[in-house]
Amino acid sequence: MNEIKINLIDDVAFSFPKKATEQSVGYDIYAAEDGVIRPLDRKLIRTGIKLDMPEGVEAQIRSRSGLASKHGVFVLNSPGTVDPDYRGEVKVLLFNSGHMPFDIERGDRIAQLVFSIYLSPEVSYNEVPSYVRGEGGFGSTGNGKIGTE
Repeated sequence: MNEIKINLIDDVAFSFPKKATEQSVGYDIYAAEDGVIRPLDRKLIRTGIKLDMPEGVEAQIRSRSGLASKHGVFVLNSPGTVDPDYRGEVKVLLFNSGHMPFDIERGDRIAQLVFSIYLSPEVSYNEVPSYVRGEGGFGSTGNGKIGTE
């Protein structure tokens, strides 16, 4: 995979994305502004970073488990996708599912970036063939209990 370049927006950015450990998959990204998310509301938070990714690589913006479990705050459109040809500032859409306002301070870790290689296949418009499974979805392949049919 080619190099991914990150640009910090002057006077806005707090820090480059960082991995918490050597084997972490996600890079923590930080709020570049203060804000408050009221209960059952959402807010678009600036990160102060821009990405330059090669074709075939996307960045996914994912929730941080600690924010979700402790405060009920998560990335609303998770995973958010940053396309390789997007050159604007990366922003994070956070939702507060909790009962208390959630305060964000510049420099808080608000989400994580995970880089993925993607396929972009040719798409043709044809009739979809039938298979044994058919059109059943959302739990149609079993009742979720082990040892039952």
